[in-house]
Amino acid sequence: MKTVDFMRFRHVASALSLILIVVSVASIAVRGLNFGLDFTGGTLLEVEYETPEPLDGVKRILDDAGYRDVVVQNFGSETDILVRMSEAFRDDLGNEVLGLLQESATDNKLTLLRSEFVGASVGEELRDQGGIAMLIALFVVMAYVAFRFQWKFSLGAVLALFHDVIIVIGMFALFQWEFDLNVLAALLAVIGYSLNDTIVVADRIRENFRISRVGGPIEIINESLSQTLGRTLMTSITTLLVLVALFFLGGDIIHNFALALTIGIGVGTYSSIYIAANLLLMFNISREDLLPPEVEEVDDMP
Repeated sequence: MKTVDFMRFRHVASALSLILIVVSVASIAVRGLNFGLDFTGGTLLEVEYETPEPLDGVKRILDDAGYRDVVVQNFGSETDILVRMSEAFRDDLGNEVLGLLQESATDNKLTLLRSEFVGASVGEELRDQGGIAMLIALFVVMAYVAFRFQWKFSLGAVLALFHDVIIVIGMFALFQWEFDLNVLAALLAVIGYSLNDTIVVADRIRENFRISRVGGPIEIINESLSQTLGRTLMTSITTLLVLVALFFLGGDIIHNFALALTIGIGVGTYSSIYIAANLLLMFNISREDLLPPEVEEVDDMP
């Protein structure tokens, strides 16, 4: 098969990644994340309609009325609607929202089933636990790859994962997209997806270093990447097709989850080629690093 010279553009890719990371870190530091109700706290309302009402219409009414960070979803049935907003809780807020919705749905009877406050203390706890979970995941990944391959692969894989995660978070900070628990779950999924892709590439690089008798590290890495390119593209494209469908058809609740995964898979596919493999060259990977340990012969003669 034809070998693609991926490493020809490794310096351009390094510069691009550095720019993206700087922009991401600066966005997180300056603009910060637009945390959703899961992290900030707010008000939760449950409203029952007599007949089903379009969710987009309900959200538009509340947005136009000036309520902040409104999320509307069905809860149990098509007539039961759950409304979440970062509006500070007050006793008359439920009846206020109910009256507003009733004005636009004159042919529909509404009932307020519950109105309650969602505390931010839970959000802070979940945020801390989520951050700890990501750090533990990166540490376990580093230990696993070092045990299965070699420390240079381990460091390259973890730096590639860090590259993917920081860029996804940076995009959410830069464009101020809402960051909630669904997005946090998407970040953990990105780590798993990117790691799987990196492991496949690393496994082929290791095998080619062991069996190839000609060519230097650049040629062997290019050959390995070319051999796994079909699998990488097929996996990424089929996954992205599902995510695009979720992004446009999945509704507001899953919108940012699909967005984070779409960015993460795109960046993860790129990093498997131009970050993890490129770092191996920076670490001066060689055949000697990957040769299996010699087994000492035991002399059974007396």
